Amino acid sequence: MDDPKKTQALKELLYKMADDQLIIGHRNSEWTGLGPVLEEDIAFSSIAQDKIGHARNIYTILHQLGEAEPDEIAFHRTEKDFRCCHLVEMPIGEYDFSLIRHFLFDHSELIRFSMLAGSSFQPLADLAIKYRGEIKYHVFHANTWVQQLAKANEESRGRLQSALNDAFPLALGIFEQSEYEDIIISEGIFEGEEALKASWLKTITSALKSANLEIPKGDFTEPSIGGRNAYHTEYLKPMLTEMTEVYQLDPQAEW
Repeated sequence: MDDPKKTQALKELLYKMADDQLIIGHRNSEWTGLGPVLEEDIAFSSIAQDKIGHARNIYTILHQLGEAEPDEIAFHRTEKDFRCCHLVEMPIGEYDFSLIRHFLFDHSELIRFSMLAGSSFQPLADLAIKYRGEIKYHVFHANTWVQQLAKANEESRGRLQSALNDAFPLALGIFEQSEYEDIIISEGIFEGEEALKASWLKTITSALKSANLEIPKGDFTEPSIGGRNAYHTEYLKPMLTEMTEVYQLDPQAEW
């Protein structure tokens, strides 16, 4: 790309997408061996593997744009270099929180990648066409369990609603805009975070209503922002320390 501002705008978009995928992939992987039932143990592990694979391929595009190698991007940055949203940084908590996070995040991802299938930046459009099919299964998994547990009994419905109240402000941070938002939209790279948010709200409102759950109101609607500008929660740094522990033993090792 010849236009430095357009290149920087594209990199910002790619970094926040890939960082979201990498961090939630690592968080989901923490359910390996801990799932409430064997099926869920395997499902969360499989979804985690997909997310980390998506991150790697987006980092590869960044490398083609002049950034470092994918492994170095993933394992050799400090928390101030990451552009992930707060939602993905949070610890896994109880299963209800991880399930609701999975539901909120993957609905936004499915819409984002569907939009990006028409991106003017062809390498990203090609990835989006490939990955939106996989993310449909992630959304199907989240919808199925939210529906089943929300309709099981009052306790399970109450726990999901409480988790939704906690996670919703964090999820609104997914749509935090960068300073390059206008360029991203005008260049046809992406329709923009506001368009994504509007479509996401419409989709999840319908899905939650059918599960007898309600979109939070009042104090639960203040977006948790800052992640896209490197202001992170207290949970990201220790997670990165753990995630990069083996890599840091010998960064030059070949596997």
